[in-house]
Amino acid sequence: MNPQDLKSIVSSGLLSFPVTDFDAQGEFNAQGYAARLEWLTPYGASALFAAGGTGEYFSLSGPEYGAVIKTAVDTCRGKVPIIAGAGGPTRTAIAHAQEAERLGAHGVLLLPHYLTEAGQEGLIAHVEQVCKSVKFGVIVYNRNVCKLTPESLAILADRCPNLIGFKDGVGDIEMMMSIYLKMGERFSYLGGLPTAEVYAAAYKALGTPVYSSAVFNFIPKTAMDFYEAVRTDDHATQHRLLKSFFMPYLDIRNKGQGYAVSIVKAGARLVGHGAGPVRAPLTDLKPAEMEQLDQLIRALGPQ
Repeated sequence: MNPQDLKSIVSSGLLSFPVTDFDAQGEFNAQGYAARLEWLTPYGASALFAAGGTGEYFSLSGPEYGAVIKTAVDTCRGKVPIIAGAGGPTRTAIAHAQEAERLGAHGVLLLPHYLTEAGQEGLIAHVEQVCKSVKFGVIVYNRNVCKLTPESLAILADRCPNLIGFKDGVGDIEMMMSIYLKMGERFSYLGGLPTAEVYAAAYKALGTPVYSSAVFNFIPKTAMDFYEAVRTDDHATQHRLLKSFFMPYLDIRNKGQGYAVSIVKAGARLVGHGAGPVRAPLTDLKPAEMEQLDQLIRALGPQ
């Protein structure tokens, strides 16, 4: 798959980040992860992000990273494209991007670099070095310490033909509009805020109709129904699901730092597709929070 093929794929449809399965000892559970992907694939996501943020990329060791990507690629071959997460220090991001390409992933989502702040010149160098280390498509994730300006993205677009996507995790509407108006069709644009459904209609109005759904991990039918409601401007369905599920869900998610990942694993467990505990420094939901989430899920009906 060449970069433009990947751009075409991620320009429509719903995307998702499968959680990464760990066993009771916290070790990667390849069999459980493969079963998860086999369960989710038929629901129709356009692409799946392996070892992404919801997949706890930040907690994986070097060997585990390759095992996660290989399991995803082998399980989903011929069914759904796999985009690998890669991030952290520049050389780590390069090593992971190259490993993902070697293992047959279709592209990479470049997560933020590690810890330290950096100016635009440094961010440009970071993204450029990763892009030039591989041949497949790269999507840059704009969030936290990696916030690129429209001018920086224009420079990168000129230098890196395989930089084909921009995923926004900041939520600055003015900046997002500036980027879209400057770059036009050069990039595919993805919504990437936590619980992206809450922002989906607003981002569609900005020219960013595609987003990644974390709740696809445990309510895939509802996630697809909501995406279809956004795609067709079915505001009644959007408002019904926002009121009955997504806003109460946010109330639970916002009770703890790091719960954007923890609550997804909790949901998977509640629907019978448990992925094990989250790894430190994240913490799992408390029993009362699990009960609240269970009630929300049950009210949605069969998935």
